[in-house]
Amino acid sequence: MIVRTWRGFTPAAKADEYEEVLRRTGLADYVGTPGNKGAYFTRREHGDRTEFFVISMWESWEAVKAFAGDEPEVAVYYPEDDEYLLEKEHTVDHYEVFASA
Repeated sequence: MIVRTWRGFTPAAKADEYEEVLRRTGLADYVGTPGNKGAYFTRREHGDRTEFFVISMWESWEAVKAFAGDEPEVAVYYPEDDEYLLEKEHTVDHYEVFASA
């Protein structure tokens, strides 16, 4: 299994709106991609900004590529993200799961 993580920051005042955007775009695309084994969309407040942290699980690298394309280390963004994110990280992190309980 492959774990993929992404993070982004919005102004705190826009966090509730961005949560809805993520539900419509990223979450829908993640769980709609064959080979996705689940995803956690999380958030926490940092003063005047909100951090969003996404953890998704995939059955294989092929499944990750089905979602992210041929360069899976490149972050996937949607047009709406420009209105909310303070900056865009260009890459994401991947981890191969070697044990779980």
